[in-house]
Amino acid sequence: MGAGMVAVVVIKERHVAEAFERAGATSAERARAPEELGIGMHGVGWRRLTRRAIVREAGPGRYYLDVPSWEAMRRVRRQRSLAMIAVVLLAVAYFIWKTPHP
Repeated sequence: MGAGMVAVVVIKERHVAEAFERAGATSAERARAPEELGIGMHGVGWRRLTRRAIVREAGPGRYYLDVPSWEAMRRVRRQRSLAMIAVVLLAVAYFIWKTPHP
């Protein structure tokens, strides 16, 4: 997946998660139908969050956001992003150091 596509997927996931948060649908007792929240069940954000059990079904057609799982996924993404930035910076520093200087 290209960087642009990853950004689009992350935005779509955030849109779904924020809809549940705004509605207070963050527990099985407070679960809501996606239609009530103005989100569809066929988008990439929905599919990825339900596949990872971040959006969970509490009953027929009623779902909620598992906030600890959502926060854990975001934390892992942040750590991976920082690790990638560190690798790129180290590579740039290495090539600058190894480049002959007149």
